[in-house]
Amino acid sequence: MIFNGKSLVRNLRFLAVTFSDGQYNSFSTGVMSKRKAPSSDNNPNHDICEFLSELANYEKNVSRNIYKYNAYRKAATTLAALSHRVTSGEEARKLDGIGEKISQKIDEFLKTGKLQKLEKIQHDDTSTAINLLTRVSGIGPAKAKKLVDEGITSIEELRKHKDKLTHHQLIGLKYFEDFEKRIPREEIQEIEKIIRETVSELDNQYLVTICGSYRRGKPDSGDIDVLLTHPSFTSKHKPKEKGKLLKDVVSALEAKDLIIDTISLGDVKFMGVCRLSKAKGNNNPAPARRLDIRLTPHDQYFCSVLYFTGSDMFNKHMRAHALEHGFTLNEYSLRPMGSTGVPGEPVPVTSEEDIFDYIDYPYKKPEERD
Repeated sequence: MIFNGKSLVRNLRFLAVTFSDGQYNSFSTGVMSKRKAPSSDNNPNHDICEFLSELANYEKNVSRNIYKYNAYRKAATTLAALSHRVTSGEEARKLDGIGEKISQKIDEFLKTGKLQKLEKIQHDDTSTAINLLTRVSGIGPAKAKKLVDEGITSIEELRKHKDKLTHHQLIGLKYFEDFEKRIPREEIQEIEKIIRETVSELDNQYLVTICGSYRRGKPDSGDIDVLLTHPSFTSKHKPKEKGKLLKDVVSALEAKDLIIDTISLGDVKFMGVCRLSKAKGNNNPAPARRLDIRLTPHDQYFCSVLYFTGSDMFNKHMRAHALEHGFTLNEYSLRPMGSTGVPGEPVPVTSEEDIFDYIDYPYKKPEERD
């Protein structure tokens, strides 16, 4: 058998693995769990994606039907990735993730410019109120329904009943209008510069990556997702003061007046709010933005970077391809599958390219991962 250079490296690494029993987590299609502001990408099927997203939100927040929520969401993601406008439900039906019922809705929308089911939802006061309240960061469908049942159906009314809210929900309410706004790429670049400079001043061994749609080159994002690691923190060597690694960074960013509020701070995850002191082009403060910082073990860093960069569909394809080539892939590691179907020890990964290399998948730049 003849190997090229990359294939030889991959196979030597594979042979060096010691197989062992263990559990693993699936490479989930959700990149981040918090609510995202709606995207404003230049998308020829934007209006169709919008009604599908509205239906998805209804199924998640009101009907609590996660199966239908995932179906609508998948269909919207598929259409958003197209470079051309779909002209019929029949055409859409040929695409991955779009079944007969959704294609019929697309036909109805294309022919009439509206959707009967969506109009009924939009004219239902309870559904409208629940969907509105779930847009507040920290308020889920169950909490929103409870508030609506208690007569709270608007943001103004919610502000009169702050005693009913948790700390996270209070932060979400405080910055509700700001969190609804998309974040221009130029603003995230300024925030990234401050984070990198601050972290480097602390310790130049830290690695920092802003993931999500920003890393995929999009013109704007819903929030800011930061991955952080340090050589002293690995999956096998967990220092007693691992929490200090993250807390030192958060404290330094607070001192720089970038972080302005904290939702939660643990050993490996910060959730909070950041803001530039000046908006671009004027002296007024920029809007407040949702910021997450996740500390990940150094040996798991590049699997995490791949996962949190997304997109959802790209992650799904990567996971499926990995399984076809004898590996299981998730946000923590890449593991070879044994003959019994049990994953072995994680293979060494020192870059994203290593992951593509192991599973014989052509490398895609982040901006090509939609």
